[in-house]
Parts: sequence; C-alpha cells; structure tokens
Amino acid sequence: MKAPFKPLVFALGLLPVAWLAGRFWLDDLGVNPIETVNRFLGDWALRFLLIALAVTPVRQWTHWAPLARLRRMLGLYAFFYVCLHMASYIGLDLFFDWQTLWKDVLKRRYITLGMICFVLLVPLAATSTDAMVRWMGGKRWRMLHKLVYPAGCLGVVHFWMMVKADIREPLIYALVLAVLLGWRAVKAFRQNPAGVILGR
Repeated sequence: MKAPFKPLVFALGLLPVAWLAGRFWLDDLGVNPIETVNRFLGDWALRFLLIALAVTPVRQWTHWAPLARLRRMLGLYAFFYVCLHMASYIGLDLFFDWQTLWKDVLKRRYITLGMICFVLLVPLAATSTDAMVRWMGGKRWRMLHKLVYPAGCLGVVHFWMMVKADIREPLIYALVLAVLLGWRAVKAFRQNPAGVILGR
C-alpha cells in the first residue's frame, strides 16, 4: 500500500465530524439539534463498524492484501464515533444526569443494548495496538476481538428499536451484517465443519 493511502483514509474518517461541525456553524441542525447530533453520530458509528467488518471479506474476494492494514483504523473510528454518540447522549441530552442515565439503561431496552455494545467495544479499542497483540498472543487476541460480532448485532438491533416506525435504514444495515457474518460462518464451516458444529 502506498504511504499516502492510509493518511487519506484517516482524513476521510473525520469528514462526518467536519460536516457536522459545518452544520452547527451554519445553524442547520434542524428543529431538534440534540437529536440530530446524537442520531448522526450513532449512524456513523454503526457504518464504520460494518465497514470494519467488511474489510476481511472484501480483501479475500479481491485478493488485495493491503486492505488488511485499514481494518484496525476503521475499527477505532467505529469506537470513536460510538464514544461521540455516547457523549452527545449523556452530555447534550441528559446534561450529565447520571441517575436518569441509569434509569434509561435499566428501563429502555434499546439503550440497554446500546450500552452493552459500547462495553463490548471498549476492550477491543484498548487492545488495538501492536504491543497488546504481542502481550496477549495472537490466538487470545483474535478470540477477544470476536466480540465485534455480537457488538455489531447489538448495534443494529439498537438502531432498529430506536427508529420504531421507518425501519428501512436499519433493515439495510441488518442485511449487510447478515451477509458479513454469514460469509464468515460459511467459510469457518468449510475449513472446520466439526469445530463449527461443536462450537470450537
């Protein structure tokens, strides 16, 4: 991969934040700016999570090995937008009312699922460095990072439950996730049928 390619992807990953900042500067966030910001950041968190999950299948379909170098960066961008999404909800929507946050987590199922998704992503972000891979060992590191699969499922369900009425967009995300996870399941079964059946 050419050296400028990775910085270019890094810069592109910041475009959603820049676009949101531009809308804020132009006072163009609609009648409910807080909801606009929160949903925009959540949408991009889920998009980056799916893009990160798509790297391995696309790399193997296209046989373009340098794509693998982008996977970790895209995963960290997913976590970055998840953190911004959480910060906007806690800071802008709840004004750091921790008691209300706790009640929401316990009583509103889509927030419960969103919080679980965030918790699953924390150890993945924390162990994303080469030093952590060496410290944990490749096998344990890969096992830990399989948490991204349930995190992706929870993210899609969180979005689906939140929109309630118009489910077209979450349905698209659900189909994309089903393809990405289904491809992995089929590939794993072909490589080791007994292991998949027995859960190894």
